[in-house]
Amino acid sequence: MLPSQCLCTNLRRAARGVSRHYDGALDGFGINVAQYSLLCNLQRLDQPSISELAEAMGLDRSTLGRNLRVLEGEGLVALAEGEDMRNRIVRLTETGAQRLADALPAWEAAQQRLIDRLGAEKRETLLKLLDELA
Repeated sequence: MLPSQCLCTNLRRAARGVSRHYDGALDGFGINVAQYSLLCNLQRLDQPSISELAEAMGLDRSTLGRNLRVLEGEGLVALAEGEDMRNRIVRLTETGAQRLADALPAWEAAQQRLIDRLGAEKRETLLKLLDELA
């Protein structure tokens, strides 16, 4: 790879490498890193609206909608009408919760491998820097 001083280029390169790392850990579970993240956020938020979920994940509604349709087709999430007819509620199905639980040990192992690679101090520094940029 060509060296670059561009922050955007280096962040995107690092993000692709980290995504490959986690995607590799999720092989065999039928979900990728983006889907795992969406399922985790959905579990934490407990039946959010599409708007709430999009905001929590930093995604636009159309991108989130495309991702939700795939997960809905797999039976991992279900969409329902909210109190307001303009808003839809998203819930994690039992199948989705089980898929998430099954994948968790692999995710945690991948996380630990990266922590071991960086060390605790660099990990904390990286998290702070990323938070500043987000």
